[in-house]
Amino acid sequence: MITLEAMKPWIIEALEATDGKAWPKDVARYIWEKYRKDLENSGDVLYTWQYDLRWAAQKLRLEGIMKAVDGKRNKPWELSCSKYEGSFE
Repeated sequence: MITLEAMKPWIIEALEATDGKAWPKDVARYIWEKYRKDLENSGDVLYTWQYDLRWAAQKLRLEGIMKAVDGKRNKPWELSCSKYEGSFE
């Protein structure tokens, strides 16, 4: 089952693939392209995954793995280099 916790490594993977920084739509595109089959087979998560992805990103911010965006929508998502290295290996 796909959960918020399961999405956190996907977000990190997507950001690592773009040098640690990307817009939410680009993270979503990366995840859709790589994990489409998982999402399509996830039941109702198929209809909520982009919303859930944002909550997973918020958890990563609270954990210090992603940089804060201070409630702004005009900032890309960005890894906090000192915190994420090796977190999901």
